[in-house]
Amino acid sequence: MKGSTLSGRGVEHQCVTIRRFVSGGMSMESTGSRVTIHMVASLDGFIARKDGRVDWLETSDHFDGADTMTPEVVAAFLKTIDCYVMGSRTYETAFDFEARGLGWAYGDTPTFVLTRRELRKTRDSVEFYSGDLARLVNERLKPHFRGIWFVGGGQVSGECLRLGLADEVRYSIMPVLIGDGISFFDGLDKDIALHLAEVKAYASGMVALRYEVRR
Repeated sequence: MKGSTLSGRGVEHQCVTIRRFVSGGMSMESTGSRVTIHMVASLDGFIARKDGRVDWLETSDHFDGADTMTPEVVAAFLKTIDCYVMGSRTYETAFDFEARGLGWAYGDTPTFVLTRRELRKTRDSVEFYSGDLARLVNERLKPHFRGIWFVGGGQVSGECLRLGLADEVRYSIMPVLIGDGISFFDGLDKDIALHLAEVKAYASGMVALRYEVRR
């Protein structure tokens, strides 16, 4: 599967961002399976610097009158996510964060890691997968999970869109421009038409966008 083994090279702080920026309070469809691509990025569309650093995620901006995400709101929203799909680099970053005592971002939620490499594993909720991505989603995930979230990185997100698997894209934009880096979507070979379904601004200056993929 093209691009499946390289995912969010350097989506460092994924453990933090999945809690802080996971579109808290935004609506979730209540019926049927739904495949979501979610990522936090700079205003100019990068999820990390070229060397993988994400020091720009911590900003000092403040937007008056905006919503804030309480731990209760975030916890309630995370319960609507039934499984995660990620590439090997995103997984390795999350694994290293846990090893450093910073916690595992995905709890006991089933997590499918796209890789052809042998990786370390300490959790029964994690499964490594090296086959066809469309078959994984359509034959294994959709019959069992309603909220299916792709959380990194650029090549995996691009592959998900190229194969027509995604139902929505959630794009959390941080108030910063970094000029260059690893793109949110990598390797798209066609236009993907979207419909803006929801916009929400937060006190941190982050803007959460939810787009539906037009069929």
